[in-house]
Amino acid sequence: MNALTIKNLKKQYRNGFVALKGIDLEVKEGDFFALLGPNGAGKSTAIGIICSLVNKTSGMVKVFDYDIDKQIEKAKSQIGLVPQEFNFAVFEPLEEIIINQAGYYGISRREAKKRSDELLQMLSLWDKRREIPRQLSGGMKRRLMIARALVHHPRLLILDEPTAGVDIEIRRSMWEFLTEINNQGTTIILTTHYLEEAESLCRNIAVIKDGCIAESGTIEEILDKLHIEYFVLDTDCKLKELPRIEDYQLTLKENGAIEVALDKRQTLNSLFCKLHEYNIRIKSMRNKSNRLEQVFLNLVDAEKEAQS
Repeated sequence: MNALTIKNLKKQYRNGFVALKGIDLEVKEGDFFALLGPNGAGKSTAIGIICSLVNKTSGMVKVFDYDIDKQIEKAKSQIGLVPQEFNFAVFEPLEEIIINQAGYYGISRREAKKRSDELLQMLSLWDKRREIPRQLSGGMKRRLMIARALVHHPRLLILDEPTAGVDIEIRRSMWEFLTEINNQGTTIILTTHYLEEAESLCRNIAVIKDGCIAESGTIEEILDKLHIEYFVLDTDCKLKELPRIEDYQLTLKENGAIEVALDKRQTLNSLFCKLHEYNIRIKSMRNKSNRLEQVFLNLVDAEKEAQS
């Protein structure tokens, strides 16, 4: 079963701006799915339509086979949304924010209190349960948003930039939590600007650009479209110049490292052997940039070439 099915979804605003130009998208039940794209690409509009916060112009959206045009309440009950902006009552204690959210779904206060306690403990907010949000750090506020979204046990969790503005340690802990609930069966759709986040967490992705789906597939399928990858090689000596090695594009960096552009026909092992002939040994290596980021940059470059 699909957790989400979108067909020919379009959205045109009253001022004439076309935010979505007819996108098709499927997210399987149990998937951890990334929706990538720059600001203004249409991500937030699509999420708004899925969650019935934005009216679509045309097209079809189903959440676990519930059509949002015909079974709106059932569709909404399947979804937990964590928006970009904090939108809770800043003077209510954390536990009351979660309990009150449960009430919107017809959950009794006793059951809501039980679920609130569980979520606050799971998200390391238990000691803050009687404090008000304005006293929390940004990372704690993000975790509160996730707890509130999960209180009615949604089958589909949608997170719009969930780790924006939080430090690395908190981001990693949130990754672990999201991976755990996904392993327990919750379908997750993630929008993010941190492309390493998508590569680390998600199995399938779609790239939305200018209101259209530019790329979609598994992480492996998308990365396989990379024709050139860029690596930085650290050597065991400080190089002042590089030997000329046929068929390899090498650049010497200021710190003595070697930057190499490698296409699919070439291998790093072959390069290492050639460098070894010049007594240059590699002690470490890394991607110059996140690989999904390179895919995204390639899409941008392709658009620029098409326009020129």
